[in-house]
Amino acid sequence: MCIAAWVWQAHPVHQLLLLLNRDEFHSRPTKAVGWWGEGSKKILGGRDVLGGGTWMGCTKDGRLAFLTNVLEPDAMPGARTRGDLPLRFLQSNKSPLEVATEVAKEADEYNGFNLVLADLTTNVMVYVSNRPKGQPATIQLVAPGLHVLSNAKLDSPWQKAIRLGKNFRELLRKHGDDEAEAKDIVERLMTDTTKADKDRLPNTGCDPNWEHGLSSIFIEVQTDQGLYGTRSTAVLSVNYDGEASLYEKYLESGIWKDHTVHYQIE
Repeated sequence: MCIAAWVWQAHPVHQLLLLLNRDEFHSRPTKAVGWWGEGSKKILGGRDVLGGGTWMGCTKDGRLAFLTNVLEPDAMPGARTRGDLPLRFLQSNKSPLEVATEVAKEADEYNGFNLVLADLTTNVMVYVSNRPKGQPATIQLVAPGLHVLSNAKLDSPWQKAIRLGKNFRELLRKHGDDEAEAKDIVERLMTDTTKADKDRLPNTGCDPNWEHGLSSIFIEVQTDQGLYGTRSTAVLSVNYDGEASLYEKYLESGIWKDHTVHYQIE
């Protein structure tokens, strides 16, 4: 499912500070964050081995794309893989708005998604979604500020989104002009297993027990298909001078590991 929170052009140190939990079946083959791809368009991000795409990636020329799924009861058989959507932007030379417009034209070929595309060199961030069903795809510019994206529309007031947004604001207020360590952010904000009250769950049409299991920031749910939940957490920080770092805490063979990749936006 995934959940992301970020502060965009509204912090004294960071042009962008992005937090993202990736939720998936633990059995699904995954590669940890690293550089991959060919030529000048190498991508920094994790990779879904099965589908070949990614849930979040960035490049040295200042591109960023990340994705969450929309929580809904029925998946469309034969749908195109959503993990390809970030790649379309990361591997192109088109603007976020141009790619969002292209994606919107093909929106009905995918299961429900929320996609954020950003060009950090032009300070443009765009959100595109193909839900609700039966309506034209949504495209909107993302304003400076703090945003939370779970498994509904951008900044929807789901309980875990409200909780993450509140805790993120408090952490930023506490640190003021100082940088917070990525590892500290992850432990304080992204490992939260508090579930929503059952009478405050979103009405998605899914089984209420499934909705309740997914209602925490950090997820761990046993299903008939195996363990489902948070597989990794990423913190991307980009300063106004283009200095960037991507910290990842990830699960590998049942063991939690972490690493950081530093790069400069050129």
